[in-house]
Amino acid sequence: MSKYLAEAIATFALIFVGAGSVMAGTGLLGISFAHGLVLVVMIYATAHISGAHINPAVTISMWATKRMQPAQAAKYIVSQLAGASVAAFALTGIYGNIAPSVNNLGPGVSLGTGLLVEIILTFFLVFAIFATAVDKKSNEHAALAIGFVLIFDHIIGLALTGASMNPARTFGPALASGMWMNHLVYWIGPVIGALIAAFLYQKAFMKGGRK
Repeated sequence: MSKYLAEAIATFALIFVGAGSVMAGTGLLGISFAHGLVLVVMIYATAHISGAHINPAVTISMWATKRMQPAQAAKYIVSQLAGASVAAFALTGIYGNIAPSVNNLGPGVSLGTGLLVEIILTFFLVFAIFATAVDKKSNEHAALAIGFVLIFDHIIGLALTGASMNPARTFGPALASGMWMNHLVYWIGPVIGALIAAFLYQKAFMKGGRK
């Protein structure tokens, strides 16, 4: 159970700090750094326990590349969604209404554009995860590299889609607020981006196609 508890706690932290920074009105850079820094800390804290997925799209990419069994992957995703939901309801208790923290498409952003943005942003994230954390040739600075991706992805994508890259980040606040607008964008986009990055890195950069 320690793996699943670690995933739940780490995802709770990501949503509580990330969505909380939106509610606190910290601005573009504040929101971007809040997401990136909490992810860095949670990776350092839980990587040795669960691998620090903290994201259903990451877990799906690990399962698709045969690094996890289906049952374990499903339990990871349930744990992540549970942690995200508890965090969102905690924020609701603090702020009353967390609708502003729910990811949604920006003004003038079409469904297709939003999907493309989430695919690209998540591609960067999962490519960095495979390059620094999965590939055994890498080093101990994986957490920093992955966190930095979250920072620059938010700077680029916050006004377009909210820069989710993570179905749990969108699911928790949506559940707590009852706002599900364009919700599938935040599952389909991140999962597609994660799978493209995972299979590309595995086939192109890992000797023998897998490590």
